[in-house]
Amino acid sequence: ATTEIYTRSIVGSVRCVQETASTAAPIVTNASKDKAKRTFRKFAFRGVELEKLLDLNQEELAALFCSRLRRKIHRGLKPKHIQLRKKLRQAKKEANAEIGEKPEVVKTHLRDMPILPEMIGSIVAVHSGNRFNNVDIRAEMVGHTLGEFALAYKPVKHGRPGICLLYTSPSPRDLSTARMPSSA
Repeated sequence: ATTEIYTRSIVGSVRCVQETASTAAPIVTNASKDKAKRTFRKFAFRGVELEKLLDLNQEELAALFCSRLRRKIHRGLKPKHIQLRKKLRQAKKEANAEIGEKPEVVKTHLRDMPILPEMIGSIVAVHSGNRFNNVDIRAEMVGHTLGEFALAYKPVKHGRPGICLLYTSPSPRDLSTARMPSSA
C-alpha cells in the first residue's frame, strides 16, 4: 500500500510518494521537475513579439516607434546610418560562422542611430565625446537611440559637502590687510 505525503518547502508544495516498509522503495520528489518547467516571459515590443518584429518591413516597424523615430525613418535614414547597418549585418554573419562567439565590435559616432530589431545581439562602440563606450544591444533597447546608452558626461557622485570659507585658513594677503587690535 502506498501513502502520499504532502510537504511544504522553499520551492513550493512537493509531492512525496512513500511506500510501506516491506517494499522499501525510495521517496520520489517532483521538486526537480517543477524547476525544469519554469518558463520565462517572451519579449514583446508594443504587443509584437520579437520573431514578428524581425519580419516587419520598415514602414510597419516605423508605425510602432515613437514620433521622433517614426519621423526619422519616414524621411529616410542617411547613408552613414545605412552603412552602419551593413557593417553590423556583416559582423553578425561572420560571428554566426563561428557558433557561440560574439560579433566584432563596430565603432561609430552615430549617437542618433535608432536601434532596430535586426541589430539585437550586436556590439557597438558608441563615441561619447572623448572615448568609445561598448553597447551590447539587447531586445529591450529597440525603439531607443544608441546615444542613450553611451553617456556623454560623468555622473556626479555626491559626497560630503564642500568646504566653505568658514573652515579655510586665511591667506597671507588677508592677514596683511586685516586690522590689528590695538592694546590700550
